[in-house]
Amino acid sequence: MTMSNVQACDKKSYDHLFSVISSEHFLKMQGLGNEVPFFICPFRPEESNEMMRLEDQLTKQLQKNGINILAINLYDLSIELLKEREIFDQILEMEQEIDKEQLKELLQGVLDPESHLAPAIANKLSSTEYDVLFLSGVGEVFPYIRSHNVLNNLQSTAKEKPTVIFFPGAYTHSLESGASLDLFGRLHDDKYYRAFNIYHCEA
Repeated sequence: MTMSNVQACDKKSYDHLFSVISSEHFLKMQGLGNEVPFFICPFRPEESNEMMRLEDQLTKQLQKNGINILAINLYDLSIELLKEREIFDQILEMEQEIDKEQLKELLQGVLDPESHLAPAIANKLSSTEYDVLFLSGVGEVFPYIRSHNVLNNLQSTAKEKPTVIFFPGAYTHSLESGASLDLFGRLHDDKYYRAFNIYHCEA
């Protein structure tokens, strides 16, 4: 699969994102039918640093326009949760002694989206005044956290306001296989169809 269908992190991309997210149509979640207000912002994995800068710039500009953004990085949130439970240092020590598969299974257990990650995100949503949720850090938490698992577990808690997921890869649709989140443009097994490609949205 090529990444040609993924928007580059440039001024054209920034302008489109800003015009869509700042629009009344987007903020009021109009025209979604019964779908959850999840919007995938796919980008080329090699442009992760550029996307981080674009997201930061976008957040600041939207805030200036009176649109409150709640930005949650899944990697930062994972570290926060491990430290809260006082197991972060223990896991760092274990990392040197166990193999990668054991470490992955350990992290999948202590950072399970249903039991731990989604409730932590829900707490932040309930304690913050925001208009749009930005979710990033998807690539950094792979493979112990999969983006489709996070989205599936957020469907009931993050449905009141739009959510934009910054995704290092492609969000593809085909008649044969349905929709999938293709992380890094190579991993095609994360089936998820209840989201919109934000680059296909009009302001």
